[in-house]
Amino acid sequence: MRTKEDSSVLLYALLIGMLLMAAKFTAWWLTGSNAILTDALESIVNVVAGAIAWYSLWLAAHPADSNHPYGHGKVEFISAGVEGALISFAGFSIILKSTYNFFHPQQLERLDLGLLITAGSGAVNLLLGWWLRERGKKRSSLTMVASGQHLMSDAYSSAGLLVGLLAIQLTGLMLLDNVFAIGLGVLIIVIGLRLVRRSLAGIMDEADEPLMAGLVAEMNRGRSHNWIDVHNLRLIRYGAELHLDCHLTLPWYFNTRQSHDEVKAFEALIDRYEGQPVEMFVHVDPCEPPLSCQICPKQDCAERQAPLLDIVPWTIDNLRENHKHSYDFSLKK
Repeated sequence: MRTKEDSSVLLYALLIGMLLMAAKFTAWWLTGSNAILTDALESIVNVVAGAIAWYSLWLAAHPADSNHPYGHGKVEFISAGVEGALISFAGFSIILKSTYNFFHPQQLERLDLGLLITAGSGAVNLLLGWWLRERGKKRSSLTMVASGQHLMSDAYSSAGLLVGLLAIQLTGLMLLDNVFAIGLGVLIIVIGLRLVRRSLAGIMDEADEPLMAGLVAEMNRGRSHNWIDVHNLRLIRYGAELHLDCHLTLPWYFNTRQSHDEVKAFEALIDRYEGQPVEMFVHVDPCEPPLSCQICPKQDCAERQAPLLDIVPWTIDNLRENHKHSYDFSLKK
């Protein structure tokens, strides 16, 4: 679950972003450079997106309630999508402004001071963005990762801007200011659209294949001989929260307490892998001799009606199937 500390981190980043925005607009006012203006305009997006990101983490820190039984974590996907859309809008604005100045050139002045301010703000963005991205990965926060990537992309844009302004100083070709600005605008649009794509994937509960692969590997390693089969597995992330649904096949003769103990052991395995509690809904199915016996690893079973032929290795594909596995099914796989 999100904490107040998570939202405080983005609040500090927002305040720093405001200072950097003021510095960049000062650099543009001093130089008149369209390339520097692109950097300054993106800073407006940084501040607006930062405010939205802060609010989303503040809201995500609220516990689940009657209206939001799964918590408020999905607001992070919405925040990342809005941020991506704002980034793309800034990119389009940059391209339009730079195209206009091809026909209506603007004189550039005091490029040396503009370079200095741009380099300093870019370095701060790079360090702050890297820190936010790494913290977001540890906290499973798409909002924090998106904010970090946004700031790092801003730093990369500043680096490209510096190269362009240096080229202008060396060649005297003012046209390069617009060329580099358009190139940066295209880069910014691509970054924004990627964030929109990731947010839509989260809103649509798209499967997280790397997460699933790691989870399945851990399930195979920690597999109990009483867990005859697992199927109909669904894994969904809501911000920092992970939700798992599945059907667990156990020996048909287990009583309620025994089945409960096996479910708790299964849940503990998942919790250890994730490193934090995972909300799970595990439906218990009874085995069906003799077909289940052919894939059952429980050798001390007094009710066995057929010999063990093969243990079905769990994979992402067969765990998603909504039916119990059998020996014939394992051979087909």
